[in-house]
Amino acid sequence: MSLLNDLLNLNLSESTEKVIAEYVWIGGSGMDLRSKARTLPAPTTDPTKLPKWNYDGSSTNQAPGDDSEVILYPQTVFKDPFRRGNNILVMCDAYTPAGEPIPTNKRFNAAKVFGHPDVVAEEPWYGIEQEYTLLQKDINWPLGWPVGGYPGPQGPYYCGVGADKALGRDIVNSHYKACLYAGINISGINGEVMPGQWEFQVGPCVGISSGDQLWMARYILEGDWNGAGAHANYSTKSMRNDGGIDVIKKAIEKLGKRHGEHIAAYGEGNERRLTGRHETADINTFSWGVANRGASIRVGRDTEKEGKGYFEDRRPASNMDPYVVTSMIAETTILWKP
Repeated sequence: MSLLNDLLNLNLSESTEKVIAEYVWIGGSGMDLRSKARTLPAPTTDPTKLPKWNYDGSSTNQAPGDDSEVILYPQTVFKDPFRRGNNILVMCDAYTPAGEPIPTNKRFNAAKVFGHPDVVAEEPWYGIEQEYTLLQKDINWPLGWPVGGYPGPQGPYYCGVGADKALGRDIVNSHYKACLYAGINISGINGEVMPGQWEFQVGPCVGISSGDQLWMARYILEGDWNGAGAHANYSTKSMRNDGGIDVIKKAIEKLGKRHGEHIAAYGEGNERRLTGRHETADINTFSWGVANRGASIRVGRDTEKEGKGYFEDRRPASNMDPYVVTSMIAETTILWKP
């Protein structure tokens, strides 16, 4: 084991300029992540200098067997917290050999929204609250729960302290540090209301980088995101400026008019979460309020008091695609003309 650890921790820079690049992409379900590694001749942090690559899309349910080649386009580079040194993680999106985005490539359309001059001018900021559940190693059951049974009632677990409440904190802290090392703008963590459930926050991030960073944070964790939320905190330059509260209210009004479209794109199984109970709004009814965690959209007290700031869209499920959610919010609030 000691020899294996020594090899895993080898510092390649002592003997070669070559580095390892782990190419990461979204798989055929739209929620799974895939990756493979290649050797580069020298260190780089510029995705435009990285080669495109290909993979067998028939093995990821993204292409037929008789035409299986899918092409990876490098988009964003992060430091590799596993191999460390000059090695990198590369967030990619996927295309056909003819250069067309494949159906699971939601980044392509998001990039078009975030590249629109009106959106660029508004500098949309996002902070995503990613909830997730840690599962026991050998069974599909939350960490700390008795096998086949249930823990005590909620109450002591949210931001809880102690080995019987903050279950899995060593994993959570390791993920936190790994994200910081990678260059992800992870802004915090906390235990959630259910034992074994945690949350990390990524942001503020501008535009498309929100999706890139959240997906890479998911890759580093590779956790279970089902049965929880991924609240999206959002602001534009106009909202952050004096008088922004009026812009916020107009944006919320727009979101309400497209509630059904947003719900349809905000993740699978949301009807089991958005019940109108447990700090959620009913999935069929759009609402907003100040400091109201039972609303679709929550405006903070500080935003109300200062007359500018941000709002929180509480509807996205934990398994949502951040490229879809962030670009849809921007498209509706900035570009859409009702």
